Amino acid sequence: MSENQPDGKKQIALNIVSGKSKHKGFGAGSIDLNSMSPVIIDQGEAKIDIGAMHAKSKVERGIKFSTNKEDVPNGRQVWLVWVAVDRTPEGRMYGGATACEMLIDDEAKRGWKILADHVNRMDYALKRRFMLEDLGSEDKAALKSLLISHNEEWWDASPEELKQALEG
Repeated sequence: MSENQPDGKKQIALNIVSGKSKHKGFGAGSIDLNSMSPVIIDQGEAKIDIGAMHAKSKVERGIKFSTNKEDVPNGRQVWLVWVAVDRTPEGRMYGGATACEMLIDDEAKRGWKILADHVNRMDYALKRRFMLEDLGSEDKAALKSLLISHNEEWWDASPEELKQALEG
């Protein structure tokens, strides 16, 4: 959710390679991820963790992931929430937010997640959707608190759909 860019550096975007485009040059045919931030909710605490952009958040480091939930019988539920910030003529706001579940067992160094689901939900947040219904009330409260404390003006300008999704 940071907007600071070092002087003289071009903004980085994820390039989508396509042979159909005649436009060439830096950023051609790209999806701009500069407005996307990953939030990790673990044990009722929400934190921005930029490492999650590359599946290297603090909770994911050193964990061997499986796509089979049964491989992680003692895993605790951890949420990755993709938050997109929208720019409007009136200012900025939280324009999209989607939650993805993971199970983490630190002791066994095992985890469960569906990477394709995480990627799809990042895309949904970029497309300004809200998918937060799977979060429990404690997790919703933690996310709401983080979003407000990070930038209350953005929260105030955000759609009612987000505010209602994070109520109890």
